[in-house]
Amino acid sequence: MDKVIALLQDEMQAVEAQFKKNLASDVELVSQVGEYILSSGGKRIRPMLLLLSARLCNYQGDKHVELASVVEFIHTATLLHDDVVDSADLRRGNRSANSVWGNQASVLVGDFLFAKSFSVMVGSESLKILKILSDTTTHMAEGEILQLLNTCDLEVDETRYLQVVRDKTAILIAAACQVGGVLAGASAEQEDALREFGLEIGTAFQLMDDALDYVAEQADFGKEKGHDLAEGKMTLPLIHAYANADAGDREQVARIIEAEELAAEDLESICALIERTDGINYTRAKAVERIEHAKQRLAIFPDNEARQALFTLADYVVSRNK
Repeated sequence: MDKVIALLQDEMQAVEAQFKKNLASDVELVSQVGEYILSSGGKRIRPMLLLLSARLCNYQGDKHVELASVVEFIHTATLLHDDVVDSADLRRGNRSANSVWGNQASVLVGDFLFAKSFSVMVGSESLKILKILSDTTTHMAEGEILQLLNTCDLEVDETRYLQVVRDKTAILIAAACQVGGVLAGASAEQEDALREFGLEIGTAFQLMDDALDYVAEQADFGKEKGHDLAEGKMTLPLIHAYANADAGDREQVARIIEAEELAAEDLESICALIERTDGINYTRAKAVERIEHAKQRLAIFPDNEARQALFTLADYVVSRNK
């Protein structure tokens, strides 16, 4: 991963400068909240993917920096809204913006980031890119609503879960990769390959996130252990565990996921069930499988520095612990 960061150092510095430019506002609270969440330790996976995809397709222009900042702004806006919906107190190990400034400020600054994203998109002078990213934000909103509808629903299976993952998380990562190709004038086949690469690693990223929610320490992961369970979210480790549990364990899962508060002993009980049914290893194996499929998608491109960097990013997704 260090090699990727070094490779993109100059461009990522330009992206960070673009963040500050895009956050400029006469309303001081916009800059305060925006800078707080953007500087709170994000991995910048989406901007790096866009930059590397453009490089893979031999892009020679300068629009990639602005658009790399756009995909991170869209992502950040969804984080601000997510934390309000989930009543989250922590984000990346720090107090969430809504716990510092309140729900109203978080939602409204999230709206500003969305609006600013579209303003910058227009500067790309590409109707195709505008359509890709606008369609993406629509799907992301649908994914959030679908996840809400799935809350505390023990009938959620792997297929329904993966639909939420695709719409809520993977689709923006896919768009970042595709936009890099569009900027460079890639062929339709290359565009599709980049988009599918992004969908696969985006899905793997969320799978790992959902596994880490049950096993990572709060100090490493940046949010409370078992947060998804507390919110009534049926993620893959629990879906797998529930599908392989006996009647008694299923009754216990039903009681716990519908409870108003998540007791510490109930969290430990669910973690023990997930361990007995191998839910974490099952989820990780699915993520690794997605990464292998992702790499195969890039077989149509020459084996060069940019492709190797994309492979390194893909491997990072399944090796991270936070």
